[in-house]
Amino acid sequence: MQIQGHFELRFEAVREAFAALFDDPQERGAALCIQVGGETVVDLWAGTADKDGHEAWHSDTIANLFSCTKTFAAVTALQLVGEGKLQLDAPVARYWPEFAQAGKESVTLRQLLSHRAGLPAIRELLPAEALYDWQTMVDTLAAEAPWWEPGTAHGYAAITYGWLVGELIRRADGRGPGESIVARTARPLGLDFHIGLDDAEFHRVAHIARGKGNLGDAAAQRLLKVTMSEPQALSTRAFTNPPAILTSTNKPEWRRMQQPAANGHGNARSLAGFYAGLLDGTLLESELLDELTREHSLGDDRTLLTQTRFGLGCMLDQPTVANATFGLGARAFGHPGAGGSVGFADPEHDVAFGFVTNTLGPYILMDPRAQKLVRVLADCL
Repeated sequence: MQIQGHFELRFEAVREAFAALFDDPQERGAALCIQVGGETVVDLWAGTADKDGHEAWHSDTIANLFSCTKTFAAVTALQLVGEGKLQLDAPVARYWPEFAQAGKESVTLRQLLSHRAGLPAIRELLPAEALYDWQTMVDTLAAEAPWWEPGTAHGYAAITYGWLVGELIRRADGRGPGESIVARTARPLGLDFHIGLDDAEFHRVAHIARGKGNLGDAAAQRLLKVTMSEPQALSTRAFTNPPAILTSTNKPEWRRMQQPAANGHGNARSLAGFYAGLLDGTLLESELLDELTREHSLGDDRTLLTQTRFGLGCMLDQPTVANATFGLGARAFGHPGAGGSVGFADPEHDVAFGFVTNTLGPYILMDPRAQKLVRVLADCL
């Protein structure tokens, strides 16, 4: 397998580990970017990007980053808090009056960002096309009753997060949520990152497909069992209502929409660059970065059915939990995306890390491919 890009010699073992991913015949394409102290020390890509395996993964190939998008949305919301346009602990209904229905009058932005608002799923079954209708989705969530008393527990809002946080951003900033997030996070840092992708960029988007035959770890199997056998369960509804959530990633209408929980498109460079921009203070004042990265939720996740730990719109490291550690340091923060992509920062080592793949694995938190790369990186530092 031909590995493209560059790396500093001290990180040659990371390049070897990246190349070794392609020993698996199912591995299609991937990219890796690592910054240390704001300097890019690894920037690699390899494999194929198209459906049939004929088109090489290029320097400018981008992919759907799924939930890696969530932290970009959280940072934008916190910037608006810093400007006085939103408040973390004010009722959401202050900005979005319709949201006060069904016992949600005191739910706060902080609860939305830390997955404590009780809104990870929608009970009433929606038609597939509702996924692409922003107004339908925000109206439905405004009317939804919480699945538990807000603030008393947490459950990952896999896709509803995008409409909930996105609608607040839209109301506070006066433009589409994707436009706002990109203008405030990607553009100042010159990142190739998009929420609401222009048709002119479609030619460079990697086609995403699942790997076959790997059932994942115990957590993945537990979640799969529930979603296959309990249609009414919170976890099932969270991932399958509207029904097109898990099957739309390669569709043009998915790429075009602005859904800041799950449809950011970018590359490994844009993930590493974003986290470098958090570490160096470009994107957030230190007080707001402290809020982002402070523990808000820890324990059994009612959606993912495994132990999760969250700040505000980012996942915090759990060094003792095999499927929930980024693998570098206990203070690491970031976000994995469905199937294997991940971006994170480790303040102790001043590392910003981005890994992107178009071969989806079955894991629900951290993917072992990225964790292996980080273990090798740790040895090099």
